[in-house]
Amino acid sequence: MSNQPPTLLVVSAHAGDFVWRASGAIASATARGERAVIVCLSFGERGESASQWLAGNTLEEIKAVRRAEAEGAAAALGAEIEFLDAGDYPLLESADLVDRLVQVFRRVVPTVVLTHPLADPYNGDHPAACRMTLQARILAQAIGYPAEGEPLGAPPVFFFEPHQPEQCGFVPDVLLDITAAFPAKQEAMRCLPAQKHMWDYYTDLAIRRGVQVKRNAGPNLGLPVDTRGEAFMRYYPQVTDVLQ
Repeated sequence: MSNQPPTLLVVSAHAGDFVWRASGAIASATARGERAVIVCLSFGERGESASQWLAGNTLEEIKAVRRAEAEGAAAALGAEIEFLDAGDYPLLESADLVDRLVQVFRRVVPTVVLTHPLADPYNGDHPAACRMTLQARILAQAIGYPAEGEPLGAPPVFFFEPHQPEQCGFVPDVLLDITAAFPAKQEAMRCLPAQKHMWDYYTDLAIRRGVQVKRNAGPNLGLPVDTRGEAFMRYYPQVTDVLQ
């Protein structure tokens, strides 16, 4: 039996995605003493840094800004972070990038994986990140795949909520209570002034999902009035001997 703590692996297409969509889950995990590892496939330097381009910064300067922002956000959540610098708009799928993710899976040995959903008509980078994450998970399980480390088990994969869920076919089947972790999420969001316009949107979304957390939990749990939540979709079936 491994003595390693449970590990959450988050694969984010851009440097800000994990903050808006999953930082409550990340902060909740680290507060329990678990490990959280964030992998940013790109810095979001071309498509999600408009304020930096308008300020006249160069590509490399923008990358540096977004890296620093994401590192600050990860620190606020108690998480580790690494960057693959694969470029964005477009984020191109490749065997090499999938292999780099396989190496991450084998090294990190996640017990839970979070990433983008498979559909997003507004941003092709997001489903590209998802497809590569799912492929890497499968390859990391193969005993004959040439990567260091032991073959992976079968960590569950959850899709975090996209910016426009209705257009992405996102129908949540998991509601996570992030009330205790919400201050850390707010701190992480404030680390991303390059996308300041997202702060209010994702604060409001946490409030709305918090209402759904309370409604679906029922009155007996005694959840507070200011319950906050995040929504997820599970990709693989849950294995259990008890329905609950």
